[in-house]
Amino acid sequence: MLEDFGLRVRRIRENKGISLNQYAKKLGVSSGYLSNLETGKTDKIPLTLLETLQKELVILPMNPAIHGQDDTAFRLSRLRQRHHELMARNSEAAEFLLASFEHGLDYFLNKE
Repeated sequence: MLEDFGLRVRRIRENKGISLNQYAKKLGVSSGYLSNLETGKTDKIPLTLLETLQKELVILPMNPAIHGQDDTAFRLSRLRQRHHELMARNSEAAEFLLASFEHGLDYFLNKE
């Protein structure tokens, strides 16, 4: 998985015209570590670094077909995980969003 992720990091970084050394410094990691991440030579990434990369480069969602899921299954799985996170922080908001989704599905399925 990190090989695919690393390739995406490299492509996006290069498309933005950011050098490996510049970006490593900005991320607070060594250029060697970033190079290893981009080439899939490391299998560990700190969660804080993953979050930073996601915010800056919008890496995820990665190509779900690589991991044996179709796009809808991948997105629903991600939504489930995010809903669970929200439930822990704000159960009222999480319940509102889930109920809205359910009502929306019912509306469009019964509309015909």
